[in-house]
Amino acid sequence: MRRFRMRNDLERAVIDGFALPLGLEPGRIGAPKQGYILAYTPGEEEPDTYAFHVVVSHERLAPLVRSAFGLLPAEIYAIVEISSRDAYRTTDVFLGEELIRLEDFRQGWERFEPFLLEDGTVAAGANSDDPFVEIFLDQWKGLSIHVPPSMRDEVEAVLAGFELQEVAQTWDPSEPGEGPVEPMQTRPVLDVDDASDVDELLLELRRAWRLELNIDPETNVDESGRRLGLTLWHAVVVVADAAGAADRGGYASIWATAGSLQQMEGLIEGALEDYPEWQFHEIYAIDRVAYDERPEALIELPPRSTEAAVHQVYIDTWESPPEPAPEPPDG
Repeated sequence: MRRFRMRNDLERAVIDGFALPLGLEPGRIGAPKQGYILAYTPGEEEPDTYAFHVVVSHERLAPLVRSAFGLLPAEIYAIVEISSRDAYRTTDVFLGEELIRLEDFRQGWERFEPFLLEDGTVAAGANSDDPFVEIFLDQWKGLSIHVPPSMRDEVEAVLAGFELQEVAQTWDPSEPGEGPVEPMQTRPVLDVDDASDVDELLLELRRAWRLELNIDPETNVDESGRRLGLTLWHAVVVVADAAGAADRGGYASIWATAGSLQQMEGLIEGALEDYPEWQFHEIYAIDRVAYDERPEALIELPPRSTEAAVHQVYIDTWESPPEPAPEPPDG
């Protein structure tokens, strides 16, 4: 992976002394009250929990998050939520498919911490089953801490170490545990000129934290659960040299119509059979695309397809070091 680089041309927004992450630009809102909101949630099928939602100025955030991770057990599941390019959902949720060591999670966090603390489109954290503990930094960079009742004193001791106390509300106006009601604008924080973009960082986190997209691979629905049938998809797939040359690879851009993620993955596999010099390595990005957003090369594609099919394959090759993933060609 290429090194990622943060932009140096952004001015941090500060509201009455409260510093925001670089990726957020405020509207007409006042500064929040620094501290935490505490709520008790009685369990039904899940155990009882105390939920803390902590808001602090940006310069205090990194040490607070690192300390909060100390509340987690030795093995955890990672979580990442990120604004989606998919035409039919607003957020991509990636969940850990298997337990990983807390030490490995911390290493990944430390590697990408500047991005995770500054970007207003990404939220991340980790949780465990026994006991149920969750530490999660949301897109507004509020820190949510969920613990069983037996750990309440431990959490309060951590927060007291940062001179944080319980408050009636943080953002005003707001609902408990939420960000500001008045929307803030997001802006990109990565300098992607000859450096890693958001997709590349997400790929690295997916690898390190064993993350999988949390959707049913056998259905095709929107956020409200409405069945969509066949839709247009675009995937960028990392391919490796079939002869085993480690310094040669490529990115395959594949446009297709499919009725589910599983079916789209099958179409990808079939499409690459026509390119025996390349071997499937991993999916870089995969999204459903609105018909009106199709590329120029697919301008003759009918608005309603009756069967799943691959429409276009384009492979951009690289020799070490790799180039950024390409945009599909126009025409």
